[in-house]
Formats: sequence, structure tokens, C-alpha cells
Amino acid sequence: MVVIREGAVIDSDRFAVQRAIRTQAPIEKVWRAVTEPTHVSRWFGALELDGAGAGASGTMTFGPADVIPLRVESVNELRSITYRWSNDDALGYRPEGLDEQTSTVFTFTLEDVDGGTLLTVVESGFERTSDPAANMEYHRTGWDAELDKLVALVEAEA
Repeated sequence: MVVIREGAVIDSDRFAVQRAIRTQAPIEKVWRAVTEPTHVSRWFGALELDGAGAGASGTMTFGPADVIPLRVESVNELRSITYRWSNDDALGYRPEGLDEQTSTVFTFTLEDVDGGTLLTVVESGFERTSDPAANMEYHRTGWDAELDKLVALVEAEA
């Protein structure tokens, strides 16, 4: 079982963090893992949405004091999904609602590759956060850990 696990990288010029990871799981399984709240909650934070598709809003919870407001921005079935969230770790607290002025967006893009799926996540908008450099580093290490969990989950269930 060969899985390419390159670490997330920071693009300081674009105020973005990116990670690409290959898994042997089929694209449909990876799609469910990044779009369906019950599946996302198994490897990331506990995701709750008030609906499905673009415009659905809700929260991602990592603990009692770590509730992050978010919204689904766009969906391209089996290809990409974009979320917007108010996850400014350097700020030291979470806003009660989604803050359009300081939120970042992250997009999962899926591509069929021989024997599996290439999953890429790009999170951008850090220039709007309280401490762009610190937040990019927090999120770089976060995407490394979270996507490793996603791959382990979808491959264990293959």
C-alpha cells in the first residue's frame, strides 16, 4: 500500500496553506469523507450543518470551548467543496458567528488517479486574520494531522 503523504506547505505570498495527499480509496468514499457531516466528524471536528450544499451553515466543534462557525461556499459534485470558517487560532477566542471580514476559506479538490484519489486542500485568506504567520503555521500542522487521519479512515474501510 503506497500512499504519498507530502506535508502541508505555506505560501506566504498568497497567504495560503496547501496539502496534497494520495489515497487508495475511491473518489466516492473520499467525497463522503469531506462532505457528509457524519463522515467529516469521524476524522476532523464534529460538523453540524443546517442543510446540504452551497449556503448550508453550522459549526465545527473540536471541544466544548472550541466551536467554529462555518458555511459551505460551493460544491462541484465529486470534484470540490469549499468551506468558509472563522478559525483564527491566534485570536485566542472564537466568534459566535461567521465573520466575513476575518474568515478563511478551504477547498477540498478531488481527482481520480490510478488506483485511488488525489485529495488537495488549499486554505486561503490568512491575511485577514489577527496574526497571518502564526495562523498559517497552526493550520499547516493541523492539515498534516487531519488529512493523515482522513486517509487512515478511508483506507481502513476500503
